[in-house]
Amino acid sequence: MTLKEHEKRAGGASLDERITGALVGAAVGDALGGPVEGYSPEQILERHGGRVHGVVGPWNGDDWRTARPIAPYHKGDGHVTDDTLMTHALVRVYARVRDHLDAHAVADHLVPDLMTHPRWIPELEAEALLLQRVFLAEKWLVARIHYGHVDPREAGVGNIVNCGAAMYTAPVGLVNAAHPAGAYAEALDVAGAHQSSYGREAAGVLAAAVAAACAPGATPDSVVAACLSLAKDGTRAAIEEVCEAASRHTDFESALRPLREAVAPYDTVGPDYRAPSLGARRPSRLHAIEELPVALGMVVVSGGDFRHAVLGAVNYGRDCDSIATMAGAVTGALGSPVPEDWAKTVAEASRLDLLEPAAALTEVAREVFARDVSRRRSHERAFAELGGPECSG
Repeated sequence: MTLKEHEKRAGGASLDERITGALVGAAVGDALGGPVEGYSPEQILERHGGRVHGVVGPWNGDDWRTARPIAPYHKGDGHVTDDTLMTHALVRVYARVRDHLDAHAVADHLVPDLMTHPRWIPELEAEALLLQRVFLAEKWLVARIHYGHVDPREAGVGNIVNCGAAMYTAPVGLVNAAHPAGAYAEALDVAGAHQSSYGREAAGVLAAAVAAACAPGATPDSVVAACLSLAKDGTRAAIEEVCEAASRHTDFESALRPLREAVAPYDTVGPDYRAPSLGARRPSRLHAIEELPVALGMVVVSGGDFRHAVLGAVNYGRDCDSIATMAGAVTGALGSPVPEDWAKTVAEASRLDLLEPAAALTEVAREVFARDVSRRRSHERAFAELGGPECSG
């Protein structure tokens, strides 16, 4: 498919197709990135005898049950990670509330979902509570809100600052399809229960990116422009630097090192991903999470092509399951098709229906838009009665 053919196909994608592409794309990216998470591009190249070009097995092969630092998680073979499990959990919250969400919706619905509903956890190959799979930054939700009775709007304060909230906020962007500012504001509210500082900011900007990607005629450049119009502080600077570097490349192989070099001054984790620096994950107005700028950079490098963007994210290494989740969500929302063989493999291996959450969220998005129109019309009538300008149309 030529670039013009891709742009024509993507530009005409419907809301249903974009929501499905974003959610399925995020899950596929997550599953492809999981088995190489935490490693460098050089280590990935050596381990796999070349770049990863699809679903691969665990890094340690059959020793995944005991090999550290991954055990006891079966990362690989098409298994999704907590990025997808949390994304689907947020979709379930939307399906219950059927309106815009805030931090209190997280407390009232997402936290109980984590604590009380056993589900199939692919990496554990067992039914378990989602709380038993997520890491400490996500367990924070339960500790602070359920046990600590903290105001949900402030519960994210004190948590390590990472991509934990951003990795599952694509649904916020989809409910606010084609309205990046609305997605940004809603995601900041939702993420306040989980994250603070640049971790919370990243959640807002990722949601805005997905919303911007849903707009008819959207391109990687228009998505980045929407993000830069909303992002603040170090997050904005990191996106600008990384995407500027990305614009000079059309192949992910040549972009791997330049994108890392561009984001490094803003990334608090440091060069050794498994041994974070002393200043890692602390609040800052000067820094950014690594995952979001790099994901957007891969979207730019790929020209919005799903396969190219996701494989670039996967082979970047480090927190590549989350990077690929974000890149997959944005390119899927742009209308770039997700390879059917990848989606089928991931769905079967993870024992997940990847289409059901998309269908549920599409229905909710349409209901929320209708409510928004009604609320807006009521406001217009009230404002006109106050002597403001009347709405024409």
